[in-house]
Amino acid sequence: MNSGLTAERVYDAIRAQILDRAYLPGTRLDPAQLAKDLAASMTPVRDALHRLMGEGLVEARTGSGFHLPLLDELSLIDLYRWSHELSLLAMRHWTPEPSEPAPSPTLTDRTDALFDRIARGSDNGEHRRAMQQVAARLHAVRHVEPHALPGVDEELGSLEEGLVHPDRRHFLSLVGAYHRRRGRAAGAILRALYRPH
Repeated sequence: MNSGLTAERVYDAIRAQILDRAYLPGTRLDPAQLAKDLAASMTPVRDALHRLMGEGLVEARTGSGFHLPLLDELSLIDLYRWSHELSLLAMRHWTPEPSEPAPSPTLTDRTDALFDRIARGSDNGEHRRAMQQVAARLHAVRHVEPHALPGVDEELGSLEEGLVHPDRRHFLSLVGAYHRRRGRAAGAILRALYRPH
């Protein structure tokens, strides 16, 4: 198989496992085991892990290799605040898209799509890249939010509706409320995240 295709396949597989919560935060990622599981050599596995480090999804610890980052309450609050700040930046020069995107099947995917759509409406491409990175870092957390917060589906529906018929001031208040609510519930969300699934 072409080494470029193998490298991309390995990267995609490891990233998907991380986003789908195959590992709890803090879990050590053994390159040899990943290489065996993915039927690949160590080189594309290590390359993928380094690439994922650049995205903030993996960290390297001296003497103990690659791990998923541990997430504490203050770090989670910071991620929510960063997502909120990026949303505000993107909305400064936001142009609504003419059509609605296809609905995503899960709350997590719907949330990622919502914030991607906010960033896509900005005239600054860096907003979208930054929003995609924070969405990836929050992806596993978004899986468990419904276990800690009631009414997530309805809340998301209000945000999605706000993008279809945008009243900028009202929409910004919804986005702010969304992020503040999660910041206040960060401890409960983390407990749900660290519970084995």
